[in-house]
Amino acid sequence: MTSTVSAYTDKIKEMSMLSLLCSCFHTQPHPNSLYQYGDLEVKGFNKRASGQAFELILKDPDQFRDKPQTQPLPSPPKKEVSLEELQKRLEAAEERRKSQEALVLKQLAERREHEQEVLYKVREENNNFSKKTEEKLIQKMEVIKENREAHLNALKQRLREKEIHAAEVRRNKELKADLSG
Repeated sequence: MTSTVSAYTDKIKEMSMLSLLCSCFHTQPHPNSLYQYGDLEVKGFNKRASGQAFELILKDPDQFRDKPQTQPLPSPPKKEVSLEELQKRLEAAEERRKSQEALVLKQLAERREHEQEVLYKVREENNNFSKKTEEKLIQKMEVIKENREAHLNALKQRLREKEIHAAEVRRNKELKADLSG
């Protein structure tokens, strides 16, 4: 009796007040109960994405004085495993390990191949960009050189024209000086 009372006091400390009141009023097992063992009934409720809550219902200890204590649930019978069965299991595990290893190696090889392709494309694009940039630079330098030469030729032509005009002005001046003098 004292062990039952101490068990109840421990259970009461762990239970909420609502569960305690419900267990006092409802001594019959709930139809939605998940598990029932001795004086304890477990009922699931409030299923959520974050988890599931359970309600523990304690039964009246007077109900169990007349009934004998139930035995714990028996464990499932153990099956004898033969040496051949163990060998088959080991071989199957080895095959699974090898196939998993081969799959990982295949994925790594595919990843490396993809990386190589990407690096090749990047190098190719860089080379193409360098060639195009170099061609544009050479073409631009040629245009600048041609423009410079054309500008210098235009300056030389103007200088020649000025020299010719200056020579003509001097000659006209000398002719005027000779005629007036």
